Amino acid sequence: MKLDNRGLEPPQPMMRTLAALESLPDGEPLSIINDRRPMFLYEQLDELGYQHKTTEQTDGSFLIEIKK
Repeated sequence: MKLDNRGLEPPQPMMRTLAALESLPDGEPLSIINDRRPMFLYEQLDELGYQHKTTEQTDGSFLIEIKK
């Protein structure tokens, strides 16, 4: 599943991401694109047991890959 959060003001990107994770089937990865590095999201993901990898894109956005 892919989620594009660009253009949204905080806390909308984090809220959309957490909502998507709730409906994500087990074993499925979630890729999100944000305008900013989602610092507060990382803590939530760690608490929920998700692994995450962030890569800065050439356009300045951030690709965050999340999996259980």
